[in-house]
This record gives sequence, structure tokens and C-alpha cells, in this order.
Amino acid sequence: MQRYGEEIEASLKLNLPWEKLPGKTIMLSGATGMIGKCLIDILMQYNYNCSADEGRLENQIKIIALSRSEESARKRLREHWDHNSLRYIACDINQVIPECGSVDYIIHAASNTHPLQYSTDPVGTITANVIGTKNLLDYAVAHETKRFCMLSSVEIYGENRGDADRFGEEYMGYLDCNTLRAGYPESKRVGEALCNAYYQTYQLDYVIPRLSRVYGPTMLSSDSKAIAQFIKKAAAGEEIVLKSAGTQLYSYTYVLDAAVGVLTVLLKGKSRQAYNISDTKSEVTLREITEWLEADCGVNVIFNIPDAAEQAGYSVVTKALLDTRKIESLGWSPQTHMREGLRKTVREVRNWL
Repeated sequence: MQRYGEEIEASLKLNLPWEKLPGKTIMLSGATGMIGKCLIDILMQYNYNCSADEGRLENQIKIIALSRSEESARKRLREHWDHNSLRYIACDINQVIPECGSVDYIIHAASNTHPLQYSTDPVGTITANVIGTKNLLDYAVAHETKRFCMLSSVEIYGENRGDADRFGEEYMGYLDCNTLRAGYPESKRVGEALCNAYYQTYQLDYVIPRLSRVYGPTMLSSDSKAIAQFIKKAAAGEEIVLKSAGTQLYSYTYVLDAAVGVLTVLLKGKSRQAYNISDTKSEVTLREITEWLEADCGVNVIFNIPDAAEQAGYSVVTKALLDTRKIESLGWSPQTHMREGLRKTVREVRNWL
């Protein structure tokens, strides 16, 4: 079972057009998030490999990493902090983006992404996906950015209307916009629409990776998603608390596979297209996840009722599976399936508990 660093190195051997990136500048919002951190680890490993070969020094990728807290970023990105190819900017994307110079690609990964954030910061959840997206799009237009990549979510599909087994990229299900929980999927929909509006108005090229539920070793300790709580409890050897019958059936993706999927869409995706990213071999219920962790980590599972703040942030969707044929046509395929991914994640999480 590979360690996280070995997985990062292995990702650079995958069939991607890396030749598009040497000497380019990538701006990444949400740099300290689960996927943002993983993307930076991959891109920085590319740079370290260049540094090892002096003839390739000019091929390094310049990374402009954006997040709100420099203190947090110094901890999350500590192994890369002093490298000359990484530039960190502390900023709130809900404000005008500071001048950082020309940028070839923008990856917009900043967003509230877990239930407690949805319920305790509903305004911030919406503004990051709408105002934040607009500010980054404005920066892209002003600096003639080649491509804008906005990370979206399985959540935009809403509830299955009973007319599809899987959500294809053209599907749109039901959302009750008059709920606290709707702020996340509705604002993601608006963010996608903004990208299209900027193409129509300014001819800004864009692509949209739509991610399933993502987990992995770069998850934040503050993550309140059910799977994140299960993993942290298992890693600590504590009882796993399941706050439902656990029958919800979702698509999941290991974070390394998700990050490579994002790069696949960025570098190979067709302009103005959305692509589902999901591991179809990792479609399991919450109950199955707890059973695997129970068996592999020797912990017990108990049932409990969520408190009001948690409940307000939970999705009411009970089945959400993605059709991934479109991204598979670009050559992407997941490398780590669910049970192995859980084992890897628990092992890494134990290092920072």
C-alpha cells in the first residue's frame, strides 16, 4: 500500500499532457482545502523533479496559492513554503483579488464544503461560490487567462426525480431553494452559469469538473462530513457514531484521483464543458463504510441522533450516483477504490491526530 508521497510521485506518470504546463503560472483558490492541497502537492512534486534536473529548471510551474489564513497555509503547505515556485497570497476571494501578475490558468477550488460550514456560515457558503467566482473570473479576463477551471459538485444535480439511475452532465434534479442547506448547491449552479456568462461576454474559456464526495489524507481536521468523522474516529480508535440508518448511497472519489481528474479536465477537457468525476467502483452506503472501518480498525459503531446544527447542514438526498463516461473518454480512471482508500486515509490521519 503506497504512502501519500509515493502516490503523488506516481500521479506524474499518468497519461496527462504535462507538456502544457512547463513555465506556466497557475492561480489556485482554496489552496489549503482537501483538493487544493493535493493539487499543490502534485504540481510541486513536478517542480522538485525539475529541480533535480538542472536542465529543466525553466520548466517549473509557478503557483499562486490563495487562501484566507496565512497561519493555516504555513502549516498546510509547510513542506513547500520556501520554494521559489510557490507564491502565497492571503486574501478573501469575496473581495477584489490582489494584483498577482499574469496567470495562464485559474483553478477555483475555494468553497465551504461540509455540513457545519453550511449551517453556521450560510452567507459565506453562497458568496464564495458566487461573488468569489465572479472576482476570480474578473481577474482571468483582465489578465487574458487561457482557461478558467471552476470546481463544482454532485450537489448541483439536486434530488433524483426518479427518471435516472445516474446523473449525467445534462441532468438537473429538484432543489428546494427555500432551505438553509440549498445555499451550497444553488450557489454552485449560479457559479457555473457565471462561467458561461463570462464566455458569452468576454470569450473566456472555461471548464467545470463536477466532483462526487471526496475523501483522503489531505482532509482537514475540521471537516464535518460524515465520512470524515468516521475516518477520524477510526484513526483515533474511538467509536464511530452513525447518525442515521446509513442507507444513503453515494459516489465517492479518493482525493488523489479527484485531483488528477481536475487536472485532466483542465488540460484535456473541451471548452465550456462540465465533467463528472467519480469512482464508479466506490459507490457504497454510509453503513458499508462504517462496517469496513469497524472491521479494519477494530472499532465499534453506534447510532446517535444529530444535533440541530448538524442536521441543518445534512443533505436530504438519499442516492446520488454519477455517470462518468465523459471524463473516461479523456483517459481518466481512478487508481484507488474505496476500501483501500479508507485504509490509506486512516493511516495518514493517525500521523496528525
